[in-house]
Amino acid sequence: MKRIYITLTGALFLSGCSKILQETPRTTFTPSFFATQAGVVGGLTEMYDHLRYIYGQGYYYNTCETGTDEATYGQSADANFLVMDMTGQGVIDANSSRSDVIWNTCFTNINTASGVIQYGTQAGVDSSVTTEANFFRAFDYFLLVQTFGGVPLDLGAGVLQFNTNPVASSTRNTVPDVYTKCIFPDLQAAIRHLPMTARLTGTVTRPVAQLYLAKAYLTYAWWLSNPGNIPTYPQVGRTDPNGQSASYYFQQAYNLAATVIENPGPYGLQPTYYDVNVGSNDRNNEIMLYADRTQNSQQYNAASLTYSNGGAPDNFSVWMMTWNYPVMTSSRTNGSWTNVNSVQRTSQQWGGRPYIRMCPTIDAIEKTFADKTNDSRYDGTFATVYRGDWNLAGITGSLYNANFLTVNPGDSILSFLTDEPPGGPSAIDYSNSVYKSSIGAGVLPGRADFVIDPEGISRIVYPGLWKLGVYRTDNNGGLGNPNAASTRPFNITKFSEAFLIAAEAAVEGASTSAVTGTYANDGTAYGLVNVLRARAGKWRFNNAHNTTWVVDNSAAMIAATPATIDINYILAERSREYYGEGYRWYDLIRTQQWANLSTTYRICDKTYGAHTPLTITRTIQPYLWLRPIPQGQLDAMQVSTDVKNAYQNPGYVGQ
Repeated sequence: MKRIYITLTGALFLSGCSKILQETPRTTFTPSFFATQAGVVGGLTEMYDHLRYIYGQGYYYNTCETGTDEATYGQSADANFLVMDMTGQGVIDANSSRSDVIWNTCFTNINTASGVIQYGTQAGVDSSVTTEANFFRAFDYFLLVQTFGGVPLDLGAGVLQFNTNPVASSTRNTVPDVYTKCIFPDLQAAIRHLPMTARLTGTVTRPVAQLYLAKAYLTYAWWLSNPGNIPTYPQVGRTDPNGQSASYYFQQAYNLAATVIENPGPYGLQPTYYDVNVGSNDRNNEIMLYADRTQNSQQYNAASLTYSNGGAPDNFSVWMMTWNYPVMTSSRTNGSWTNVNSVQRTSQQWGGRPYIRMCPTIDAIEKTFADKTNDSRYDGTFATVYRGDWNLAGITGSLYNANFLTVNPGDSILSFLTDEPPGGPSAIDYSNSVYKSSIGAGVLPGRADFVIDPEGISRIVYPGLWKLGVYRTDNNGGLGNPNAASTRPFNITKFSEAFLIAAEAAVEGASTSAVTGTYANDGTAYGLVNVLRARAGKWRFNNAHNTTWVVDNSAAMIAATPATIDINYILAERSREYYGEGYRWYDLIRTQQWANLSTTYRICDKTYGAHTPLTITRTIQPYLWLRPIPQGQLDAMQVSTDVKNAYQNPGYVGQ
């Protein structure tokens, strides 16, 4: 199958029988351009390109994770991360909220999509191609309406019309307008015309559109029901213009998600959770949409393959939750500490570039991933064992580590324990008085690796995010290019989500029926969740042990599933499946469980050797459930201050 490659310089078009998209620089799009085949394909290529300015962008990623039950700020956090934690270290406002990333990116792409939709039929391009623009316009509006509330459908030339002239004013539509006038119709059009299989590797298909429409129905149903009495803006009654109820939309979400499960086309579940996320298996058939990158060409990667400054379109999200592991040292001499950096910075999936801007909460480690024995998802999410690789830096010989025991390349230098040791944290010698750890880690008798227990995870030393880690095949036996951004695709949505969307709708009252096909189950929330839980019990590789590990704990996983599934259990399963992938804030605001699950969290302090958990309280006020309209948008509007204040979401005016 042909692959779609994208560069930053503008529109691209297919050239002859080439299997890649060739570059044609273009700074502006016009109606006449969209009326050509090159214009249609060029516009569509920009739509795939724009995903890279959102997914993998580390500061936007922060807005999706920091401040939730999954993550807090790390030791080196700057204001971008501190304000998102809502613990009194600044306020989220029109200048500090990094949700400007999607405002600025999505509206540009929406206008391009409208151009393709409006003029592309004149080019003689099949509707199965042009309707990809319908998908992306709905995709962007769905992202915007969840984040900001109602947003403008008219960009200056009329509702959902392609605009060529700058405008100095803007009017926001209501949330129901955005869903019923754009998101639903555009996705329905995409479902009618998109093919079951992709025209190029990574392009959207009918099942992708069905999954997104199911998720949009689900989100809108929650918005209509509004169980937490959360305010919306622009203010409007929680009624559907078409007279439908929340129950109707929950049912539609269930039906569509079940359709995806029964008729998945080329998509399916990977056999193990490890297979979903291991870098050598990127772009597998569970991944339905991703923002692509490549290590094979700097041009098509649109970013350096050797160094990154941390800006879009680079994929640098994983840096944010990577701690400074290269400061770990071991000794050259038994009994005296001639320090050697025993874990070098490397471009392998467990490593990469440390930024220490974010970290997991202790509760996510201990409660969300409570079962680390049967459930493979903890091992398939975090880097918990850091092994010696000093030989890759040209350093020879053995070293001495904890208990002055010998370690060799490949041996564990630091392990984050899955459970508390017998005797609890006090059984670990954290004194650092004899067996000195450069990061304040502890010692257990007879072990050559330093250890940290789950209660000892801090803002400065914590398990890394293996699942998003860098993966390169061009390290050539060395450390590779650890200062480069990740050249892996950033996964946006997965086939597994169909099961959890249907389960969530069922919990909220949707009528269920047996879901047949490859993944046959009884269609209840219990049955749907257990498809994923059974898969989570199947191991083929153990990251912590760095070895093949063929074990089937699926029966134990199903036995542990509660008979009654509620929304909090669905959210816990979503966190186990998608931890750290940028889903969490949207999951919590959709279900209105953000404050219930995230108001307090535990973490140890931000100095080496801090192993006493602190309980931190966040202040999550109702207005924070919408992000502020970015200051750049307000500044561009040549209108009165009163009009700008009315445009801004309540709670942020005057900040």
